[in-house]
Amino acid sequence: MTHRVFFSFYHKEDALRTFDLRHIDVIEGNHAASDSAWEAVIRGRERAIQKWIDDEMEGRDCAIVLIGAETAGRKWINYEIKKAWADHKGLLGIYVHNLADGHGLTGAKGANPFAKWTIGADKKPLTDLVMTYDPVGADSKQVQKYIADNIAGWVDAAVKARTGSPSTAVHDDAASS
Repeated sequence: MTHRVFFSFYHKEDALRTFDLRHIDVIEGNHAASDSAWEAVIRGRERAIQKWIDDEMEGRDCAIVLIGAETAGRKWINYEIKKAWADHKGLLGIYVHNLADGHGLTGAKGANPFAKWTIGADKKPLTDLVMTYDPVGADSKQVQKYIADNIAGWVDAAVKARTGSPSTAVHDDAASS
């Protein structure tokens, strides 16, 4: 079964690095807004950005956080994690530091964006429930192939993990400290 996914990533740093990944045939991802459409969204400020995210997540089975060097802790990445969890969507992370950017360069491995989140009154770490994957390969092409060969299974597992699980609120522990 082909799942519909929402890709969450830091556009400024990782759009080129993740372009091919976001077009793998085994999943149906959201399409990035054109530069002019995105400029219109950000001119509308926070409310417009939130509406765009909400609209793009509608009808998706899973949210995939593409983890670059500066992904963790970003305001809109945090919103997308919280929304995906609240909407009972599958949720997973894929490290993308070993994919080449538009200049052919790879990046530094970023922090886990799920590490600051907990679930429920007992504050179970979200990292206990959401899988992150650090793809292997000798070069960017091999890393891309590894992801392409495995992403459908990762998404299936994330969606199944959320099916039937309690709809417990996710909490940002960094915000409450």
